[in-house]
Amino acid sequence: MRSDDREILFTRHFDASPNLVWRAWTDSDVLGEWWGPDGFTTTTHSMDFRVDGQWRFDMIGPDKRVYSNLITYQDIVENERLVYAHTGVDNTDDVAFTAIVTFDRTDTGTKLTLRMVFPSKEDRDRVCREYGAVDGGIQHVANLAAYLAPGSDAVSNVLTIALPNEHDIIFSRNFDAPRDLVWKAMTDPDMLRQWVFLPPGWEMTMCEDEHRVDGSFRREWKHPHGDMAVHGTYAEFQPPERLVRSEIFDMGCDAPMADEIATLVLTELATERGTITNMHMTFRYTSQAARDGALKSGMDRGMEAGYRNLDGLFAETHHARG
Repeated sequence: MRSDDREILFTRHFDASPNLVWRAWTDSDVLGEWWGPDGFTTTTHSMDFRVDGQWRFDMIGPDKRVYSNLITYQDIVENERLVYAHTGVDNTDDVAFTAIVTFDRTDTGTKLTLRMVFPSKEDRDRVCREYGAVDGGIQHVANLAAYLAPGSDAVSNVLTIALPNEHDIIFSRNFDAPRDLVWKAMTDPDMLRQWVFLPPGWEMTMCEDEHRVDGSFRREWKHPHGDMAVHGTYAEFQPPERLVRSEIFDMGCDAPMADEIATLVLTELATERGTITNMHMTFRYTSQAARDGALKSGMDRGMEAGYRNLDGLFAETHHARG
């Protein structure tokens, strides 16, 4: 995963074959079932799905405002790759970008990557600021997941990753647990020890927190070939909804993330529906090279493995209460 200063990138795994995900993205009879962010509906006026063909559609927001859109298809490789130019009707460039969508088969389904390429960094930043393009994109692919697995809350319990600019990584994920419990799991040392993912051979030897503004935290791990620690200070601590902290890695071994510093980690928890809690976590790095180094380290795979452990911990807690 990489993105330059004109792009927004999203990626998510689906427990569905590439041909099913492809059909959902390209069939006019299906697109209206899920296309768009939360609260939006989509109406197709015409669709000519071929290279140089066009899809003309309206998106109606929660406030009933109508957004007219035009997509022109530029490259089509069935079940693998789709490239299209997005503009307003009559080629207005208020929200103009090129989308590159890839559908990669995995052992358990499909990894979808959506890359939005804007004419300039200024255009990208304006669309993010004025239209909420990053949150909208995360909701967009989450709605596709809900369409592909109707009636399943578990479908949202998958990590969605967004690269909104050259410094940040955004992780979004749902948990089937009340917000207070998710907050405790992410801040209480005793609970953290039960679910944080550790590769084979690693052992967590320290997990300490001062739960207050300007309080510090420190985690330490040991391995036969070296040690690792992460520490920092809380800038905000607002249970059970918002957490902001600095995060510094001390690497005592030869690892891809050695000497890289995440200057800011922002975590927000919101109740979605019932006892479903959404986590929105932003890692802000000092440079694009630092951010890309973190991604190359496999941090997303480690986080998702840990969150699956956390799902199991929540399930055990629910069972014990029941």
